[in-house]
Amino acid sequence: MSPVARRTWHVIGSLVITAAILFAAAGRLAWTWAWIYLALSVATSLAGAAILLPHHRDLIVERETALVHARRWDKGLASAATVLASRIGPLIAGLDARLHWTAQFAADAHLAGVGAFAAGSAVYLWAMASNPFFSTVVRIQTERGHHVVDTGPYRAVRHPGYLGWIFAELALPLILGSVWALVPAVLGCVLWIARTALEDLTLRRELEGYVRYARRVRYRLVPGLW
Repeated sequence: MSPVARRTWHVIGSLVITAAILFAAAGRLAWTWAWIYLALSVATSLAGAAILLPHHRDLIVERETALVHARRWDKGLASAATVLASRIGPLIAGLDARLHWTAQFAADAHLAGVGAFAAGSAVYLWAMASNPFFSTVVRIQTERGHHVVDTGPYRAVRHPGYLGWIFAELALPLILGSVWALVPAVLGCVLWIARTALEDLTLRRELEGYVRYARRVRYRLVPGLW
């Protein structure tokens, strides 16, 4: 199976598992906001494919083979953050929808979540489109001529992909109307922030020109803050 096919099945499988967790935990399929959340996730995945296939096709190959190069701390942080966001978060939100732990959200709160998810996904996809080295693991891609990228959102912050991803993850509790789902979402975001710091340190040490870039673009995630 080609790397593109493997990546496609990986994404489809992940979405199917998320859907199964949501609806099994909720005990019903008639859950409008869950369908909206899944539709947004599918749209983001399709947009990512539209970026990678014509413009960064070799990055798909890199993403499918990069795990063997991942550092131990990177595997641990990424795996834990992913489980919190895409497995535990939907599970808690589904149980919340079934057992009514959270009072019903106003429509405006749900829509604010949709807006946050869309904004976060847009930033994430913009970073992906701007960076031909947008890997799923922290490593210097020497074989692909890895160099500093300072265009697009990288002119404002050094790790815009993480910023967009964090926004999208924090949107899940709002979209699905679950206060309790904020717990795994926040914990996951703390792990992504820790990974951002460690990745930034790695790039400073190992990627030529990154220290100069960091002097020009001072902030890792949020302009004026950090």
